[in-house]
Amino acid sequence: MQYSDKVMDHFTHPRNVGEIEDPSGVGQVGNAKCGDIMKMYLKIEDDVIVDVKFKTFGCGAAIATSSMATELIKGKTVAEALKLTNSAVVEALEGLPPVKIHCSVLAEEAIKAALADYYTRIGRPIDFELESDCKECEAHH
Repeated sequence: MQYSDKVMDHFTHPRNVGEIEDPSGVGQVGNAKCGDIMKMYLKIEDDVIVDVKFKTFGCGAAIATSSMATELIKGKTVAEALKLTNSAVVEALEGLPPVKIHCSVLAEEAIKAALADYYTRIGRPIDFELESDCKECEAHH
């Protein structure tokens, strides 16, 4: 399987790894059956994501997509983060093998799950769609 230099860089030197003490929102997606589990932590102030961290249990592509996704939303507004697609993550990584595209889907879903948790904590209705049953993963394993 061929990975881009950018994927390898984010896998070997992942950005924003860890947990946030007292996060504004936390989201976890994936399942043990597919082998990839992502947990995203967000710190949001004045509707801006001021910090984001992740913990991912999974393959190199899962770690790289988590790392890149955090880079893409850090400093952005909640509305901008909600627009992040798995395609944008793949593009920023300069491509992923087709069998690993589901990792980018998980990264998008982890961000949305963390934002949904944030919305719940502040009493705001969740006005976006959440998917986290890992359908993509089941097709590949």
